Amino acid sequence: MDACSPVVRVDLERDLSLVKETMATGINATRRGAGDTAWDVWHTFCVDLHIDPYLQTLDDLIPLLQVFAHRYRNGTLAPSGAHIHSRTVEGALRANGQALATLGSPDPRLQPSGKLDIRLSRQLSAYKKADPPPTRVKPIPFPIIAQTAQLAYTAQTAHGLAIADMLLLGFFFLLRPGEYTHTTNPDAAPFRLQDSHLLINDRRLNNITCTEEDLLAVNYIALEFTTQKNGVRGELVGLGWSGHPIWCPVKALINRIRHLRSHNAPRTTPLYSYYDTEWQAINTSHLTTQLRTTVTVLGPAYSIQPTDISIRSLRSSSAMALLCAKVDTDMIRLLGRWRSDKMLRYLHVQSFPLLAPIAHQMLHHGHFTLMPTLQMG
Repeated sequence: MDACSPVVRVDLERDLSLVKETMATGINATRRGAGDTAWDVWHTFCVDLHIDPYLQTLDDLIPLLQVFAHRYRNGTLAPSGAHIHSRTVEGALRANGQALATLGSPDPRLQPSGKLDIRLSRQLSAYKKADPPPTRVKPIPFPIIAQTAQLAYTAQTAHGLAIADMLLLGFFFLLRPGEYTHTTNPDAAPFRLQDSHLLINDRRLNNITCTEEDLLAVNYIALEFTTQKNGVRGELVGLGWSGHPIWCPVKALINRIRHLRSHNAPRTTPLYSYYDTEWQAINTSHLTTQLRTTVTVLGPAYSIQPTDISIRSLRSSSAMALLCAKVDTDMIRLLGRWRSDKMLRYLHVQSFPLLAPIAHQMLHHGHFTLMPTLQMG
């Protein structure tokens, strides 16, 4: 770069800066923030030990990484100051290794084969075994969701109607909270008015200009993926009538479209928005509060308590409903946009309808005959 002319050097430095900004947006803001924090901790750790944070002066880097992991684990280095789980330690090590890799240095965690060094692997494995059992929210039986929506509809306020509609859309479409509620997550990608599609059989409507008569005749709806997690951009995921006059995704989406267009909302308006003297939004705490209020009354009949659930329960509730309906797990994974068996973490084997017939099925299908082993000679 020193041999470049001043003009060329300025252009090159500008483009390198733009490339760095582009790389930074290659991961979501939450991970980027966690990575920056982990690097700050690592830098301080190395400086305190009078060691180069870029590890240019050490032959065997693993012992240093192991001490860093140990102190991060026990809270000495962790930003929270408290003992943390193995996955957080692993994430900090990964973030720092990848930070060094982006500077052109080898990732110090990895062997030449690309596998994690066995010393780190065993250390992290030991941490994982010592971790307490994960706390998972429980899925919510649909009668509780329905009762919550019913109470919200009965209120006949813009706020209540929006709560009910978004509960139903979140449930039927297996949505993540940031896709149907306002959150503080910078990576949230809510579905907007322009992402909703209405059809009468195979005829697609313009959801802004179609007539009220057409709205009443809609029998199929779809949401278009743009930047939502694990979605294919431009792909439509659709649903038809549920068969119920109220608990139906088609009716819920039409309600939202009616409300938004009656107040001349821009096409980019999130579906969770509603107008009541001014534009407001349904957020995660609104839905969690309403659901927990219902669970306080109905929960004992279903063996759940208010503290067992939150708005994050809704996605697992959808998956459990599909599993109890004996929908193929591949289809559940497809609808929920799970790319792995991570879906199974959302499902609870405590579901009575799911497991009650298992013993009977095992008894009556346990009679089988093995093929005889062929004798040689």
